[in-house]
Amino acid sequence: MERYMDCYNSFARVYDELMDNIPYREWVCYILELLKEYGIEDGLVAELGCGTGNITELLSEAGYDMIGIDNSEDMLEVANEKKQLHGNDSILYLLQDMEEFELFGTVNAIICVCDSMNYVTDKAGITEVFRLANNYLEAGSIFICDFKTKHYFRDVVGESVIAEDRDDISFIWDNYYDEEQDINELALSLFVREDVLKRTAAGEEKAEKGCGSDDYTGADGGAIYRKYQEYHYQIGLDIEEMKKCVEESGMELVAMYDAFTHEPATHDSERVYVIARETKQSNKFYC
Repeated sequence: MERYMDCYNSFARVYDELMDNIPYREWVCYILELLKEYGIEDGLVAELGCGTGNITELLSEAGYDMIGIDNSEDMLEVANEKKQLHGNDSILYLLQDMEEFELFGTVNAIICVCDSMNYVTDKAGITEVFRLANNYLEAGSIFICDFKTKHYFRDVVGESVIAEDRDDISFIWDNYYDEEQDINELALSLFVREDVLKRTAAGEEKAEKGCGSDDYTGADGGAIYRKYQEYHYQIGLDIEEMKKCVEESGMELVAMYDAFTHEPATHDSERVYVIARETKQSNKFYC
């Protein structure tokens, strides 16, 4: 039976397993270098597009008080399970869209990584994210974000199909880049063993909300796998387009690095890190 991933939190339940090749600790080490380079040694940091909280948790471990923001209730449910599992009281998760996020006050830094910015599929929306970041940052503080480039989507992945077969999850990744719209389209077909969908972050079974059977085996004793279809759309940007978004937001562009280096980004960069600084605003209260 084929169905979309809106049935409870099916995709969220398997997200971490699908992303197990991402070196989150190495990425966080790089983010920490950038934060400390710009004087953010501690304090309150907000993460936009936090997903299941992998980066959020690691920054909390490093001593920052964290606010994780995501527009997926399912992802945040998994993130909160991790928070409870680790007894971490220094994280607050908020269900919000990054194009409309609101905070209770200003923060010491804002980050948006793991190419979450690419999911804002128009440049006006990206500019708005920077504008909101400018509004909620302490005076002179920084916004760190990354994005996958037009070069990456067009020339590296392009039109491609990737498949992987695992014991409990298999997937087919069908990628297409629309050069006219600068939109990367990813159709992800997942084949998930039924019991995987009932795991919590602690590895325990969790009752589903009317989603599937309790019987994980077929008539012959074999496992039952369910098929899900997930579609992702990301915008392709070049360096000049991102610079323009930062400038139009009112923020100061400090640097654009080739990912995980301190080398300037080029047109051959596949992932770029952007550092933008808060600029004084007439309608903003400063202590």
